[in-house]
Amino acid sequence: MPISISHRARILYRMRHSWDITPRQAVALQRELAANVRSEPLPSAPRTIGGTDCAFVRGGQGILAVAVLLDPDTLDVLAESVVERDCTFPYVPGLLSFREAPAVLAAIEALPQRPDLLMVDGQGLAHPRRFGLACHVGCWLDLPAIGVAKSRLCGQHLEPPCDRGGRATLRDGGEVIGEVVRTRTGVRPLYVSIGHRVTLEEAVAWTLHAARRYRLPEPTRQADQRVARAKRERG
Repeated sequence: MPISISHRARILYRMRHSWDITPRQAVALQRELAANVRSEPLPSAPRTIGGTDCAFVRGGQGILAVAVLLDPDTLDVLAESVVERDCTFPYVPGLLSFREAPAVLAAIEALPQRPDLLMVDGQGLAHPRRFGLACHVGCWLDLPAIGVAKSRLCGQHLEPPCDRGGRATLRDGGEVIGEVVRTRTGVRPLYVSIGHRVTLEEAVAWTLHAARRYRLPEPTRQADQRVARAKRERG
């Protein structure tokens, strides 16, 4: 059952934390904020789908983030934004969101409108503390979000069938944390998990819907291409 507006307001209040923290504080914060992630059906069919991706610049001192807005039927790009932010948080495995989320959030806010559903190039619940980048961004914005990662961060799974649509459940300590999904026949699968306010079945279905021709779903593929271009243009 969807949570109440007042409950959502409390989640948004708790999410407004400082980004100027230590890795130890970040780990504790992930454990605390993971309780805010919700698995619930989408309220309606999305009218727009967003995608995000990042690249580091200035020798790792800066980060570029791109957000794109797509039509869910044609998968045409309707709008895009590019932002650059200083990168002050160190590289620590499992704490990617504290490096990338501030820039990703700024890029999403720079779009002409928020997407109804967001696909993030990174983990959602498929994270050791169940709070990957897709969860962090989704909860911060109270936005339905899906984590679509190219590689596994944690958990175990069988090899999914080789045909498009083949899938295998990703588990960690007996807990289901995502699905390993083959988006094209014979290519490496993707690791799909809940970010926020979407069910795992919906996350898989929308990932396959948006990955019609390529391994990556179009929202994150378009964001990846555009952030690479923006990085080249900056030299």
